[in-house]
This record gives sequence, C-alpha cells and structure tokens, in this order.
Amino acid sequence: MGDINNQAAHLVLIHGSSAGAWVWYKVKPMLEAAGHSITALDMSASGVNTKTLEEVRTFDQYNEPLIEFMANLPENEKVVLVGHSLGGLNLAFAMEKFPEKISLAVFVTAILPDTQHQPSYMLEKFIESISGADEEQDTAVVSSTPFQLTPIEQTSSLKTDMDPFPRVYIVCTEDILLSPSLQRYMIEQNEVKEVMEIPADHMAVFSKPKELGQCILELAQKHA
Repeated sequence: MGDINNQAAHLVLIHGSSAGAWVWYKVKPMLEAAGHSITALDMSASGVNTKTLEEVRTFDQYNEPLIEFMANLPENEKVVLVGHSLGGLNLAFAMEKFPEKISLAVFVTAILPDTQHQPSYMLEKFIESISGADEEQDTAVVSSTPFQLTPIEQTSSLKTDMDPFPRVYIVCTEDILLSPSLQRYMIEQNEVKEVMEIPADHMAVFSKPKELGQCILELAQKHA
C-alpha cells in the first residue's frame, strides 16, 4: 500500500440492507494496515445486534447504533463515514445531525439523498428501477429491513447546510441492483466532491475488496 496514508483517520463502516458489519471483513484489514482506526457497526436487528426485526419499526430505530456512536464521540474527534448500498441513508441522517463530527462521507454504490426531496425519494427511485426485474429479487429487497420502514417517507427533506465536509461517491459499474445510471443520477443531484469507479457488482466488498479498499484510502487521504 506504500505511503498512501499520510495521516491516520477513524473510518466508520456502515453496511447495507439485510447485512451486517461482517460484510467488511475483506476490506477492514486493508484499511487498518494503512494505519487507520476502523469501526464497523451493526445496525439494529442486523449482524450481532440483539434487537429483533419486530422491535425495529422505524428507520430512526434501525439507525440507532450509528446515531449513538456519533453522539458518544469526543467533541473534537471527526470520523470518515463509509456507507454501502442502503447505508447511504444512514450516513445522510448522521450527516444532518452531526456535521461537526464528520470529515468525509463516502458513498459506495449507495443511496444518496438530495436536499430537495424527502429522504425516501431516492429509495423510491431505486425500487422503481428494479421493478420488472426478477420478481423474487424485488420481493426480497423491498420487504427486507429497513426498506419497509414507512416513517422514513414522512420525514421532511434533509437540510441544505450539510456541506461543512465533502461527499464522495464510488460507482460500481457492473452493479445490476443499484444501476450505474441511478448511481450517476444521484451524484448529479448532489454536490459530490469526487467520483471514482470500479468494475464491480453491488457487493464490491466481496467481489473487488482490494479495489474498493484502495478507493476508500485514496479518498480519505485527499479529502478527510
């Protein structure tokens, strides 16, 4: 990896739907080897989190582990948030609530809400984009936590002042779930500082972990 990292950062990794912190197991050691401190969180009812699906009725409840983590950070500490897939929504709410504690937000083929619509708008765009695809896949994705958590649709648009830190995006060009065209549409609707691309499917954490890790390291070095 050489001297790609000149300054150690604290990276917080957020998984997507129907997953857990474990999905980062191929990427996490690479980031740690570069000298960074890494925290991979399980959202509610995910991974080893002890809550059950029945206990998680809202997106806020699903996102509690990240919000609690951010709230407990020391005042002067800033972190790099990295969100994959639906994890982009988790990032967006943390960005609004704790802008002073974030140095960079990295979206990895992730839902990226804009500031003009409700947070659910891009999620709805995603669901529309997979309609007509494999019906079994549609049902599994839409019914999985937290895609079915309706209170997210009742939330007003995110504030427009989420710009004290840069947002960057990693496009996975072979993604057939969250299509590259939708990824680029979300990028166009936001002030994204830099876009990188890797020839990976939706689960780049498994299929292209080295390339993904390299992108995250480069982005953290340049923007955090």
